[in-house]
Amino acid sequence: MRKGIGIAVAAICVSFLMLASNAVAVEPELKGEFVQGGLIVGRTSPDARITYNGDGVKVGPYGHFVFGIGRDEEGPARLQIQGANGERWSQEFAVSSREFDIQRVDGLPQQTVTPDPETQERIRADNVRIGAARNVDSDYFAFAGDFEWPAQGRVTGVYGSQRILNGVPGAIHWGLDIAAPTGTAVYAPAAGEVRLTAPDMVLSGGTIIIDHGHEVFSSFLHLHAIHVEEGQFVEQGELIGEIGATGRATGPHLDWRMNWRGVRVDPWLLLEHHGD
Repeated sequence: MRKGIGIAVAAICVSFLMLASNAVAVEPELKGEFVQGGLIVGRTSPDARITYNGDGVKVGPYGHFVFGIGRDEEGPARLQIQGANGERWSQEFAVSSREFDIQRVDGLPQQTVTPDPETQERIRADNVRIGAARNVDSDYFAFAGDFEWPAQGRVTGVYGSQRILNGVPGAIHWGLDIAAPTGTAVYAPAAGEVRLTAPDMVLSGGTIIIDHGHEVFSSFLHLHAIHVEEGQFVEQGELIGEIGATGRATGPHLDWRMNWRGVRVDPWLLLEHHGD
């Protein structure tokens, strides 16, 4: 780790990690909601092996782990843990379903709804950069702590909704939209390393991606200004950018998205008060 990172990450949730370091049983302690779009954080014996629905899940040196539940996942979600001493634990969890909003967005320039070939090629190039930024499995464990709102404003868009763009059904919306005037400060909702900064992506405009560890990433879209650099480690609450209306946007807002591996999860569910 870089200088200072160990201290920053260790401060995330001391009691959580102290208990983990003393744990010997593989039965996990879990937090999060088993609901479509949920992110589940757990702790078990550090030497345990974990599978979630048959796929291996990384276990950190203090026994912490994480996995996400997809928007359309129906469950049951099966978690299996095996300790180095042969002890086994397995459980299935029901996954709560959700109803998702349909939003209509009119007045977009037609080229942003049906891009021309040159613009489509730029979008493909942007997606390659985004994929490369997320193709990292770091040992950070900032995901184990609480997440904070990255900006103050009015919630105008939610996870899982589908947008009708100029009357044509569009892609599913994966983020939490927070509307506020251009220039409103955007802060890191949790600590992590900046994996991507891009001022002018076609769809997302000014874009930042932060790695919170174990393939958990936050993305911040439509930024007016970016105040961090790739490779920089940021603390929770540190200024990273400013709200804007760049890319495909009808007004100034922050679109905050989160991934675990290829699974899109709902940032709203990670906020303790859920928008109070």
